[in-house]
Amino acid sequence: MTNNSAAGVDTGGMFAAIDSKNSEAFVGFLTEDAVFRFGSAPAVHGRHAIRAAVDGFFGTIAGCSHQVHNTLGNGSTLVCEGEVTYRRENGTEVTLPFTDVFEYDGKLISQYKIYIDISPLYSE
Repeated sequence: MTNNSAAGVDTGGMFAAIDSKNSEAFVGFLTEDAVFRFGSAPAVHGRHAIRAAVDGFFGTIAGCSHQVHNTLGNGSTLVCEGEVTYRRENGTEVTLPFTDVFEYDGKLISQYKIYIDISPLYSE
């Protein structure tokens, strides 16, 4: 990948970091000044703040597993569409559709936007 193209980006390592609840590995895929927005939550700026926010979220779930079904790249933008299965602390699961939009600066993500309705995770 070059600075001008997100085509061919492999997001598998990043999703593996998320699915293993490894926030340190996850933020390694982001630029130092990255912007991260999860659903309708306010945007979080910078690796340190993003890691704290992600750790806070990880503390509310037992685990998760992402399945990416479709990707589309255009310039430095990559869009991933898929489903994520969340395991609640009580052992139940819920599978939700998501779309992620990544803006790359070189090989790192400078903007990460997650489009998801997370409310069913907490409705039980």
